[in-house]
This record gives sequence, structure tokens and C-alpha cells, in this order.
Amino acid sequence: MQAGACRRREAGPHRRWRERKRAAFRRQRAEGPRDEGHIQLSCGGRSRQLNKHRKPKPAKHNVSPEQAIRLAGRYLMNTYRRPPLVFVRGRGCYLYDHRGRKYLDFLGGLAVNALGYSHPRLTRVIRRESGRAVHFSNLFHHPYQGPLARKLTEWSGLERVFFTNSGTEAVEGAIKLARLAAHKRGTEGKTRILALENSFHGRTFGALSITHPAKYREPFGPLVPGVEFVRVNDVADLEAKFDDSVCGIVIEPIQGEGGIYPISTSFWSRARELASHYGAALIADEIQSGLGRTGRPFAYQRHTGVPDIVVIAKPLAGGLPLGAILAREAFAGSFSPGLHGSTFGGGPLACAVALEFLSIIEDENLLENVRQRGSQLRAGLMRLAGDFDFVREVRGEGLIFGIELAVEGKPYVEGALREGLIVNCTHESVLRLLPPFIVTGRQVDEFTRRFRQVLSKTKRPNSVPAELAESNNRTAVAASR
Repeated sequence: MQAGACRRREAGPHRRWRERKRAAFRRQRAEGPRDEGHIQLSCGGRSRQLNKHRKPKPAKHNVSPEQAIRLAGRYLMNTYRRPPLVFVRGRGCYLYDHRGRKYLDFLGGLAVNALGYSHPRLTRVIRRESGRAVHFSNLFHHPYQGPLARKLTEWSGLERVFFTNSGTEAVEGAIKLARLAAHKRGTEGKTRILALENSFHGRTFGALSITHPAKYREPFGPLVPGVEFVRVNDVADLEAKFDDSVCGIVIEPIQGEGGIYPISTSFWSRARELASHYGAALIADEIQSGLGRTGRPFAYQRHTGVPDIVVIAKPLAGGLPLGAILAREAFAGSFSPGLHGSTFGGGPLACAVALEFLSIIEDENLLENVRQRGSQLRAGLMRLAGDFDFVREVRGEGLIFGIELAVEGKPYVEGALREGLIVNCTHESVLRLLPPFIVTGRQVDEFTRRFRQVLSKTKRPNSVPAELAESNNRTAVAASR
């Protein structure tokens, strides 16, 4: 006995550890596997399995930034004009390119990144849910669609929700719903749709048909028939074109792509009255202006009169693709199984992130921050407008602003990028700002200080064409009514 104990001591702790592991493995084999779904590994097998995961081979798709740009130019369809830089990460309101340069993002991923980049609560939910399930078929329930639908009805005052992958899909579904509701009421011939001049609702066929600028529409004609455009904030024109053949009117409470033009209270109220009188759907396109962008849950809430249908998307799922149609029961009840659907819309990952997005806005009182930082930003932009004579007007509220110039806007977008700022130009001469809801007072001051340098340093470009200037003038006058 003493000799055996001596041999074990001489063998040292490593041999004793191996003996214990072998004994444990023999017991496991005798008892059988604890879980039918998992294979029990020997000590050596387990080590090899762990080492396999600790030392992954480099992914074949890892390429240099220069290669990424070259491959995009070679294989992507030519639909965007991109500068020769590659963004590799983001944190808060800042983006970082492949050279390590830092940019203050006042475009917010075109209104998508309302909580900035890499928000810890969103990334936590993404990690958790991606480990459970990214997709279930819409033939079955999952834990997040119902709660998210309830939250959206509470925010909007509407009653039913359908989930899509994008804002354009939501617009398509809203048009279908308006026509279907009219058809189910037995009102044949009630198929016309009204939209506004200067509007933008998307690039699929139905959404494009109610988008006004000719540059988007003309290459794809003939489009969906039965669409007519109303002058922005022109109540008389609205009354002249609205009749019993109209099944719906689509309005952006703040026109985004069209140059940040708000709809007047008088126009909205009259549209609500006429839609109710003729049994048509008042459809609010809140894809860019909704979900807190103006300091309210929805931009239409600055007016009296709730719409029948609301379409949303952009920031809803924190950067994941998710849109929605919200509707009153009187219209939503027209849908039945088979008349509309989506393979990917409203998946568990996107819906879980969207629930967290809305909770963060409530928990962190971000609507108040949007209002405060919006007032601060407006004051700074108005000072710039007073100091630079080519700045014609500043429009917007909350954290959605348009800076209209008397000259082309593109050189200032490029100048901002050189200065480490991200903005964009819409309608040729309107610089659009859509900063994240989490922006701080210090960051607003940083933006206005650096943007002053952009306006000072950039060589003044050509004036906008007279025809465009006149069109912008008409729209601006109408928007001020």
C-alpha cells in the first residue's frame, strides 16, 4: 500500500489528473449519454474540438479595402455613386473608415441608425436571438410579433399591424389595402389614388407610381394607372381632385427625399375630412419622419386627425430590415389569409430588436433629447444661414432638417466628408441632416463648428438651374402656408 502511494506521488499531479478523467469517462460510458442530442467526447477528443474552434482559418472573403472597392465596381449593378472609402465600424454617432479616420454621422444611415452604431442593448439582443433562431416561417407564431404589434398600436393609436421587410413594401401593401377595402365595400370604380407633388414613396412599381419627380418615373412607364398628384399644401387643388372615385390619398407628413417640406395643418385636416367623407383611406408615409424623428412618436401627431393607415420602416429594427403597415380595423379587416403575405417580414430576430429599440426610446427619454438637440441644431443652422448668403432656408423640426442652398449641394457633401462629417444632398440643392436620437449637445456644437468650415472652404459651385430654383420656390412657399 505504501509502495503504491509512493508510486502515485512520484507520478506527479498530471498523471493523477489523467487517471481521474479516464475514470470519469468510463463512468459516462457505463451510464450512457446524458443528452441524446450531444456526443460525449474523450479528453483528447474534447481538446481537439476546442482547439479547432480556437484557431479558425482565415475567411476566404476577407479582402483589403482596395479590393472591396474594386470588386464592388466590377460586380455590383450601377445604382449608387459611392466615394472611394470603406466604413469598417461605428460607435455611437461616429463611423470609422478603413484608414482609421473618424466621421461624425449626421445622416444616421439615411434615418436608419436612430440609436447610432453598436448600441449595447441592441447588440445584446442580436447576439441572444441569433443564437436561438433568425427565421421562422410566418405559418407559425413566435414570441415577438404580437408584443411588437401591440407596442406599435399604442404608439400610433391604430389597431392592426402587418410586418414587411422595408418601407417600399409597406407602401405597396398600403395601396393594396386601400383598393381592397373599397372593393369589399362594393364600390366598383373606386380605384384612384392621390399623392402629392414632390413626393417620394419608393422604387417598386406601385410605390414608384405615386412618386412624383419625373427622373424616377419616366424610364419605367407606363406605371400603375389611376394616380393623380396634388400640389403641396394647396387645399383648393386637393378639393378639386378628391371625389368618390378616390380609394386613398398618400401623404408624407414631412417630405424627406423631396427636400424636407412639412405638410401644413390646414392641408392635413382637410385631407382627413375629405377621406372620411368619401370613404377613402388617409395613408401617412412615416418611413423617414416617424418613430421619434420629430420628437413625437409620429410626425402626423402635430396635426389633428389620425390617419387610417401608416407605413413605417427605416429605424424600426436598429439597422435590420423591418417595416410595417399600421391600420384602423375598418381597413385592416379587409385582408384575409392569402390576400397578402411576406416570407421574411416580421422574423424573430428583427422583431426582438425592434421591441428593444422602442423600449430604449422610452427608457432613455430620447424623444425629449430629440426635441432639445433639435432646437439647439436649428439655432446653430440659423446662425450659419445668417452668415452665408447662399443658404436660402432652413426647414425641419426635431432631428430632421433641410438646408436649402442657392447653389448645387453636392460639392458641400464632398467637402463635409473631407472635414469628417456625413450629410447628403437631396433635390439637387438641399442638404439633409438626420442625426441619431442619441446625439449630445457637444456633438451638435461640433457639427455646426466644423460645418461652418465646410461652407467657408468649399469653392462656391454653380447656381441651381432656374427651372429647379423656381420649382423649389413654389414648394417652399406652399410649405410655409
